[in-house]
Amino acid sequence: MNNRVTTRNALLAALFLLAVSNLLLHYRIHNFMVKDALDPGIMHFSGTKFLAFMFPLIDTLVVTLLFMWRKTSVYGYLLNGVIVIYGTVFMSHFSIAELTARSAPASDWIMKSTLPDIGIAWGDFFVGKALYDISRKEP
Repeated sequence: MNNRVTTRNALLAALFLLAVSNLLLHYRIHNFMVKDALDPGIMHFSGTKFLAFMFPLIDTLVVTLLFMWRKTSVYGYLLNGVIVIYGTVFMSHFSIAELTARSAPASDWIMKSTLPDIGIAWGDFFVGKALYDISRKEP
């Protein structure tokens, strides 16, 4: 097995692990089945939280599959970039709205914001970029 294939497989594994970890994190934070405020025994579907769950699900399944083949890696790269940009905008908005509503101190703007999550999303993007670059150099 040559070095390029080994690197490509390692990057593909990293991309998948980042995406599935993000999926599990989003499911824990944005569980789309929420308890009823009046009767906690009843669960309701939340469409908004479901959308927050769908982006990492698409990243885990579709983007990883698209990067598995050279011919479709350009679509994986494009879709991965779109998901990261949307995620950055949505998570930034969520943090700004939440932290300004509470008049949070300056330290909370870094430590209690979604900034670390945004950093992970961009790490996922750059792993995808490296995969795309390797796929373009294959014969």
